[in-house]
Amino acid sequence: MESAEASPLKRYPLGLDETSEEEYSSQSTLLQDFASIPTIDKAWTFTSTSGSQCMFSISQSNLLANKNRRYILSSHISKGSTNGVSFQWAAFPIEMPSGSIMVPSPSGSKLLVVRNPENDSPTKFEIWSPSQVEKEFHVPLSVHGSVYSDGWFEGISWNNDENFIAYVAEGPTPSKPVFNHLGYKKGNSTDKECGSWKGQGDWEEDWGETYPGKTEPAIFVIDVNSGEVHPVEGTRKLSVGQVVWAPASGSLQQYLVFVGWPSDTRKLGIKYCYNRPCALYAVRAPFSKSEDHQSGTNASEEASPVKLTQRISSAFFPRFSPDGKALVFLSAKSSVDSWVHSATQSLHRIDWSPDVKPSPDADIVDVVPVVMCPEDGCFPGLYCFNLLRKPWLSDGYTMILSSVWGSTEVILSVNVLSGKVSRISPENSNFSWSLLALDGNNIVAVCSSPADVPEIKYGSLVVKSSAEASWSWLDISSPIYRCSEKVISLLSSCQFSIIKIPVRDDSGNLTKGAGNPYEAIFVSSKSKSHNLCDPLIVVLHGGPHFISLSSFSKSLAFLSSIGYSLLIVNYRGSLGFGEEALQSLPGKIGSQDVNDVLAAIDHAVNMGLADPAKIAVLGGSHGGFLTTHLIGQAPDKFAAAATRNPVCSLPLMVGTADIPDWCYAETFGKQGKLMYAEAPSSEHLAVFHSKSPISHISKVKTPILFLLGAKDLRVPICTGLQVCIIMYSRGQWRSQKCFQGCSDLKELKKILNKGRSIYILYI
Repeated sequence: MESAEASPLKRYPLGLDETSEEEYSSQSTLLQDFASIPTIDKAWTFTSTSGSQCMFSISQSNLLANKNRRYILSSHISKGSTNGVSFQWAAFPIEMPSGSIMVPSPSGSKLLVVRNPENDSPTKFEIWSPSQVEKEFHVPLSVHGSVYSDGWFEGISWNNDENFIAYVAEGPTPSKPVFNHLGYKKGNSTDKECGSWKGQGDWEEDWGETYPGKTEPAIFVIDVNSGEVHPVEGTRKLSVGQVVWAPASGSLQQYLVFVGWPSDTRKLGIKYCYNRPCALYAVRAPFSKSEDHQSGTNASEEASPVKLTQRISSAFFPRFSPDGKALVFLSAKSSVDSWVHSATQSLHRIDWSPDVKPSPDADIVDVVPVVMCPEDGCFPGLYCFNLLRKPWLSDGYTMILSSVWGSTEVILSVNVLSGKVSRISPENSNFSWSLLALDGNNIVAVCSSPADVPEIKYGSLVVKSSAEASWSWLDISSPIYRCSEKVISLLSSCQFSIIKIPVRDDSGNLTKGAGNPYEAIFVSSKSKSHNLCDPLIVVLHGGPHFISLSSFSKSLAFLSSIGYSLLIVNYRGSLGFGEEALQSLPGKIGSQDVNDVLAAIDHAVNMGLADPAKIAVLGGSHGGFLTTHLIGQAPDKFAAAATRNPVCSLPLMVGTADIPDWCYAETFGKQGKLMYAEAPSSEHLAVFHSKSPISHISKVKTPILFLLGAKDLRVPICTGLQVCIIMYSRGQWRSQKCFQGCSDLKELKKILNKGRSIYILYI
């Protein structure tokens, strides 16, 4: 008789049973569906013999590989006789390798492709014609390192004759000493040589988060015909970026205009930090023939950059008007002067003549000033994160740009002569509109909402009279944003609105702008089940001087699609509401922003939008600061919490982060700039502690998930781990789990049950 073998027991991941594993699997599949929706990073239009062409640079998440795929998709723009427009798309996209950069020439007849090096390989420059690679050049590390493609230092500019390209790259790395078993080894050597090792050399300060090892961005010019590369001299005490060619004149050699940040003092983190002083400079381009030798001008004077913006503390994104008679730029002087990392911007103009040498005495004209306190529904000021390379309409003085307006992103036109600002995206829409490119006097844009996948829009200027014009917007069918039927079905059941929250502050010391209502974006299902409210997730942005826009977010759309309502709070201090409201927060973090969030929650509950027993909160960076503050200051209010790289301890952060000045500016307000010290006093540290979530940690009851970045330079991992250690020592730690993938709050609430718990995910 054969003995029956016992069937093996099915094992489930810790914390899951058969039912919850099936649900978890289904949600993981849905999350991948959302994550795989592509994003358009940028677009270019140019005119060819067959009409207008548009190229889109697209990225798509690959969750399993933990990176993004990048590819290019092209389209021919066909315009009918009845104002109809259609995009004829290429059959397939073309994948772009990681580290590659593409920049079309002004005429659209050539395409530059830069392939940044891996390890010790040279940088490759390829010049493409419409049908093939025409030129290929290899630039070794002894000349320069990788070309910047970060969107801030980044600057790649063709000259009008299309025979030279100026660009920003990391300067050459000094040689490092090599040692073997006999000691110091003479001569050159590579890292790969067996039996030897290379010293690290002197420590050099970099520009912080996103820029580890990036210490010396410099300008270079390459000859497109010969491949010869020349560095631009005279910028040694500057970190440089955003280089453009100045308009050329036959009687005067060519100049380059660029942004320079002082680098002969301490470098502080620059990512998202517009408060770093910077200026526009003009410098003679290499390869140009100098006529000054005949007049006795010495070579060092020729090479010295001219500072164009002596009278203003910030200048960036330089753009020349089509006729070459105006240099227009943005300024973050409010950020520099107040020390807050981001604030309301201004737009300025310098009159320019190609026949006259650049002068440091040029007058700076204010085109769009800083708006302090906008009237309800009126223009709140400029909050612009980028400018097109060619942002001009055909009149030569109207600039088109995207900017934040309350909780939305809008498209604006700016007359740089009169300063008139007009909103040209639909005023009756709460959707966010993002500018991609101009096609002559037409606009290619993207429109989306928290409940609507992005769509491409084509805007055309409709002139009604000499003094009146409007914009007509057409929907463009596109293969880019196609997503699964399930995603479309789930999103179709969601809706959103923007709620104005009254300020709950009776101190009487508020400016008018600080007393105006702030906003929250509410996302929910179109129908209630049994007249019950869905669980609410409060979503908090970082910064704190940043903004959550009414645009599509894949992660938040996923949460709303599985049954959560979202309350996305733009507390006072956020961008988009004028300078007075923004400047009301520094010196009051941990109190004003916390109270604004609590008031927004109470407002939603009072409107019948949320059940007070079913509220969770999540946020990252300063949003994590608020999340951990909220569960300490309001320990009975939240059922669950999740936080990514939270600022938990200002005393620890001020000594370890790449932005110690942020701690002073946000803690002490206007006095922070005067009080700043590399070695904080005990009095300063005591104030930092009182403003930190760690001062409320003993009151925490809410189950919380920490996501901590092991290599984060902005909010170092130690600030989050310190809280974990304290909770452990006080018995607030029930267990520790590490998740391999994303865990949504529905699953989190199932796992965390009861008791005080903390879970850590290292990323």
